[in-house]
Amino acid sequence: MYTMIVDIITIFQSKPVLIGLHLGFAIIGIDAFLWLLGKLQDKNSSSRGQIVTAAIGLAAFVMSWLAGGYYYVVYYGSLVKPVIKSGLAPWAHAIVMETKEHIFLFIIPLATTVLLLTLIDQKDFDQLKLRRLTQGLAGLVAGLGLLIGAMGFIISAAARWG
Repeated sequence: MYTMIVDIITIFQSKPVLIGLHLGFAIIGIDAFLWLLGKLQDKNSSSRGQIVTAAIGLAAFVMSWLAGGYYYVVYYGSLVKPVIKSGLAPWAHAIVMETKEHIFLFIIPLATTVLLLTLIDQKDFDQLKLRRLTQGLAGLVAGLGLLIGAMGFIISAAARWG
């Protein structure tokens, strides 16, 4: 039993699985915030549904953050970064990865803010006119997720060209 658990942990720590988890959870997070955007457009949407959708999106981004962070610390710095910096597109690390690292830090606080906004009582939410703000933030979270995904594609391509 112990060996099986160690094998499963080893599989989850492997480079391709970490990349897959990072990407998969990011896609779930993006989809959840796009779904939330639709729910916020519908004034008859249940508050509970909005809260659950925002919580799923936040949890998915946290999981993506953890998988991506582990990959970055264990693999990227020692294996991938040197290949990119000595390859055909060193700018991919110098510009794209550095930008991605900083934008990446904003996703969790912004997603948390959206979740907290969905927790406000519906009557107060409408009275304070927070719907447009919440829609804008939900759209920003989804948009930043997509932007980070495009940057990840560029970085992966630069590593393959390396």
